[in-house]
Order: sequence, then structure tokens, then C-alpha cells
Amino acid sequence: MNTELLSLAGKGLAIAIEPVPAGPPLWRHFGARLADQGGWPLAGARPLPPNALDGDLAFSVLPTHGLGWFQQPALLGARAGDAVGDGSDWAQHFAVERTEQREGALTVVLRDEVAALGLTLHYAIDPATDVLTTWAELENRGTTDFRVDWLAAACVPLPPEAEQVIGFWGRWTLEFQQSRETLGVATWRRDSRRGRNAHDTFPGVIVGTTLADDEGPAWGAHLAWSGNHTMLIEPLNDGRRQLQLGEWLAPGEVLLAPGERYRTPDALLSFSAAGLNGLAANYHRHMRTNVLGWPDGRMAPRPVHLNTWEAVYFDHDLDGLKALASAGAEVGIERFVLDDGWFHGRHDDRSSLGDWWPDARKYPQGLAPLVEHVRGLRMQFGLWVEPEMVNPDSELYRAHPDWALQMAGRPLVTGRNQLVLDLSRDEVIEYLFGKLDGLLREVPIAYLKWDMNRDLATAATGAGHRGRAAYRRHTLALYGLLERLRQAHPRVEIESCSSGGARADAGILRYTQRVWTSDCNDALTRIGIQGGFLRFMPPEVMGAHIGPAHSHTTGRTQSLAFRAAVALFGHLGVEMDLRQLGTEERAELTQWIATYKAWRDLVHHGVIRQGSHHGRAWLQAHAEDGSAALVALYRRLEEAPRYTPPLRVAGLDAARRYRVQALHLPKVPHSTSSTGVIDALAAGTLEMSGAQLRDLGLPLPPLPPESAIVVALKEIR
Repeated sequence: MNTELLSLAGKGLAIAIEPVPAGPPLWRHFGARLADQGGWPLAGARPLPPNALDGDLAFSVLPTHGLGWFQQPALLGARAGDAVGDGSDWAQHFAVERTEQREGALTVVLRDEVAALGLTLHYAIDPATDVLTTWAELENRGTTDFRVDWLAAACVPLPPEAEQVIGFWGRWTLEFQQSRETLGVATWRRDSRRGRNAHDTFPGVIVGTTLADDEGPAWGAHLAWSGNHTMLIEPLNDGRRQLQLGEWLAPGEVLLAPGERYRTPDALLSFSAAGLNGLAANYHRHMRTNVLGWPDGRMAPRPVHLNTWEAVYFDHDLDGLKALASAGAEVGIERFVLDDGWFHGRHDDRSSLGDWWPDARKYPQGLAPLVEHVRGLRMQFGLWVEPEMVNPDSELYRAHPDWALQMAGRPLVTGRNQLVLDLSRDEVIEYLFGKLDGLLREVPIAYLKWDMNRDLATAATGAGHRGRAAYRRHTLALYGLLERLRQAHPRVEIESCSSGGARADAGILRYTQRVWTSDCNDALTRIGIQGGFLRFMPPEVMGAHIGPAHSHTTGRTQSLAFRAAVALFGHLGVEMDLRQLGTEERAELTQWIATYKAWRDLVHHGVIRQGSHHGRAWLQAHAEDGSAALVALYRRLEEAPRYTPPLRVAGLDAARRYRVQALHLPKVPHSTSSTGVIDALAAGTLEMSGAQLRDLGLPLPPLPPESAIVVALKEIR
């Protein structure tokens, strides 16, 4: 007995669903590529168990309450205001209206004639990246409104053996922390209801059998959406689990009038048989080829930033800023970013957001004198803005207090002394576009650091602010404003900053070119932050700065070499007062910046691997063709072993030979002896084959706590 399945396949990924009469297709497979596209019918292998409903439902592409599905539905909603009364049509049952399949894509159109609803499910696999893009769209075909409470952007099966999960948690200055858990009988669920991804709920999850670095099956899911979200993994009665993710909707937020549609954000799913690093490689390639949009259609070398925040904070002095820019040019800075404190009346974080013109006391001639000085040093000029926010103490709020998101009868809730503007109002968008467009036309600004420093609370929109929740409208309006600015100024790059990394996703990356990963520049903390970020996002968009020796967020003090070695694998920046550096430290920083420039092409176009090595963290970038690699090993704490075990380096050609050179070796206290191998590593005369590096590993010297070794490997031609 055999049945034909509808399937899609990439290089190592496949999905398969089974058409059935009078219902939505059943899920048969999501995982490794299938050798045979056929299969036995699921109904023929499901004898009815005791105490079950007749026709007990199998897991479909759209499970709903209709005929007895008792687990999480993929659609939740009901009629609002029909003749029967509010709440009808809450239990739906869909059948196939038609299916459309073309190379790489499958569309399933469903209908529920009783509830007068249509629903489209779309699946597309990019064969070059093995990423599956899915979305769902609900159409109200009835004559009364339909309230949507939940519609999964992705609803897929996971096999019984996929019992390990990595979720992400954190807080301000501690984003992208990875939490490993074992799935059990309870539902695993994470939500963000803050109006943004938030520091504690990055919209991504990884599931696998062992979740090893380079081997074993791993499934990933990421929601390309910058607002609220839900991710859940629920056990099913057949031993499998279902994974759903989509936009979390506040009560009444989406109300479809007759003929209206609601489309979910895109969900990006992937599978790799090569563990966590294989899965990350899929996502990095997908972001690079299908998400990121660069000026002129291609990524220019990621310029080294000098951000003024930790150098001057709000203390803006034109001569001092010019001196800071000059000091930056001397060490190799390529983009000078003027952070918070430049605009009208802004002397601290208590006022002036919304008044987007230069402060007359700090900049009596506007920004032009500083911009001209920066560009005269052959650097680009960048500017910090926070357009979505307004301070109650501002010219804008005094003129238009009704422009802030608020709920009638409820107190205004401030965060960091600020309110959120109602971006769903046309007049607000016109004001913001006018101010930003004017700034970009007045002086040559190459880059905007777009910040967003608070969660959305009491966020309603509509007449008298008694309307529906504004979360979704805010996100869509933000996307529209960013798109309009990019069309008007196609050569300007934009960074997504949200108190650090609270808005980092493939949705915002369609309109931006960089993410400020965290407000924490402490190198020890950054190792974990950046490791979590790189599970889904590529290094070229990961803002990574060399901060001051003394971290203002942790109070720790670290060497310049350790700070630089950690920042080396992202989009490098410097965030300190360079005017205060001594001659030796200035020379050392210059050398690290030169190292970044020499290797950024490989890091930003290559394959990233990471892992843990006997308690130490390691990070590697290697060329797709295996011709070169850059490797760093970070030691966090004091440890008992006397010797550092060799580090196996994969991704190179086993038959080729490589010259291996340490770009940085830390000094080890009380260690006086040396060895021929380590001496050759330091001198750049060590030669090893790709097979030796893979099987025996890279020999390493001892490392003191809070230190790093950075090694370059180049093919000998």
C-alpha cells in the first residue's frame, strides 16, 4: 500500500505532507532529505485506541478545534457581532480548495464553508541555504467581523528523538543567553508581549537529539518579526511534538472585516545533520542571500566604527569631538558615529526626544562643522536617533501630547523618561520622515544608529485612544518608515539598536544592515552574548566594540588584547575616549584594527563555527573553499589542568598544507619555558596539513584567565 506525498526538498532538508479527503493535509516529515517521495497512508497505520473519538485526528498542517483536536490549534478566533452572537465559528474545520506546486514552493489553499473562512499556507525551500520559509494568511469570507487571536506562521512536526532544546533568555546587557533543556510531558513555550523581541525572548529556538557542535540532527526556527511573538513545542499523542511559532496578538488586536485578510510574519525553519554549526551556516547563508539588502546591491567592507557614547556620553563639545575624531583617524577608524546628546535641549536622558534638530548651544552652526572635519579625515559620519520615542519634556510633546501611545483613563507609563509615539498616525510618520529626511539632506550622513529604548505599555491606537492594541500596527508602521527612508536615501546604512540587542530578527534586517548586539562591551560577558547571536545571525551584522578597559556595565577591567580578540569576529567598532590612550596602547589598538581589516573579508563571507573546548570557548571563521581560517580560543576562568588540550580545526581541506601563525599569544604569569612547536606557532613557521588540524588538533600554549589566543591559517601555495 502506497500513497503519493506532496514534498519539497533542498540539499539536506525536506518536507512531506499527505493529502487526505475532506481535511487539511497531514504532516509526514520535516527533516533530512528523503530518498523516496512515496509512503504508506497514515490512516492505514493508526488503529483506533480505546477511549478515543471515532476518527481520532492525526496531526495536520492546520490543526483546529473543529472535529476533536484537543491540543494547541494553529488557528484561534471567532466571529464578532454576528446574528447568532459574539463567539460563533470558534471551532473550524478546513478542507483543501486547491494546491499549487512549483519548483521549490508549495501553496495549500484551504476553506471552511461553515465558518466562511479561507486560509492559505505557503512553504518554500531555498536549495542553496536549506532554509524553509513558511507563512499563513487568513481571509474572512463571511459577512461579519472575525476576530483572530492566534495564527501560527509555522506549524511543523518534530520527531520523538528530538528531546533537547535551546531557548534564549537574558536581560539588558546580557542578551542571547542560551538555555539548554530536556523536553518532557509539558509544553515548552516562550512569549514576548513587550512590543519588540525584548532582551529576554529572542524569537528563535533550536531542537535536536544531542545538540552537539558539529554532528547530529538539529532543527531551527526563527520568526522574522520585530514585535510580539510566541514559540511553543507540545507533545503529541503519537510520540512526536509539534512546533508552532507566530505573532502573539493582544485581545482584539486583529479584527477582520468581511473580505479582509491577516497574513502572519515569515517563519524561517531549517534542518542540518551537522549539528549546531551546520544549522547556523544555513541561517547565515540565508540571511546573506535572501534577507540583507545593501546599498548598491552588495556589501562593502564593514567599516571600523568609533562610537562616541562611552567616550563623552552627553558632554558634547565641538573641539573635543573633533579631537576625538582625529585620534580615531590615527588608529584606523573608518566611520565616526555621533551618539545621543546632539539634538535640541538634550543634556541628559530626561528630555528632548522628538526634537530632531541640532542643539544650538552645542552646535551653533549645526552639525556641518563636525561632519566636514570627520569627512576631511576620510571617515564616514554616522548619527544616533531614536525616532519612535518622545519625552514629555520636549517641544514635540508639548505641541502634540495626543501623538503618544496611550489609553484613555489609564496613567501614562514612562520608561527611561520617555513615551512611545503612535506610528499608526499618518501625521506622526510625516513628522518623523520630514525630520530625518531633512537631517540626511542637510549634511552627508552615511549611517543612522536607530535606537529604541523601552517596551510598549498601555499601547492603544485609534479615536480617543480607546482603540485596539497598537503592537502590530507599530511594527508595520516602523517597517514602512524605514523602507521610505531607504528609498529616499538608498546609500545610507541603518543600525537596529534597542537598548542593545532587544530588536534583532530577520524582519528588521530587511531594512537595516547592522544590529547593536548589546550595551555591554565587557569582553567576558560578550563571549556568551555573541555566541548566542551567531546561532542565527551572520557576523557582518553583529556590532562588536572594543570598549574601555573598565567596563561601565560590569565594573570589570580587562586587557586591550582580550577585548579586541572578542570583538574581532563581528562588525568591529571602538567605544572609548581615544584621547586618553598612551603611546603603547594606541599602537596596540592600531594593530588590532589592522588585523580586523586584513581578515574581515573572510569573517564576513565565510563559515562560522563555535563551541566549547574543555571549559574554554572557541570561535572559527573559514573560507568556503577551505583556503584559510581564523581561530580564537577564549579562556574565561582559572582552571585546574596544567596544559591546554589541542583544538581540532574543521572546515579545511584535509590534503592541503597550511601555514599556522599566532596573531596574538597572551603572556602567562610564571611560565618561563618554551617549546619548539609553540615557538614556531608564534613565529609563523609552523606548517600542518588539514588532516592534522582536523584529527590531531592545533597545539596551544597555556592561557591565563580572561585571555585569548588568535591564530591565522593560510594555505601554502
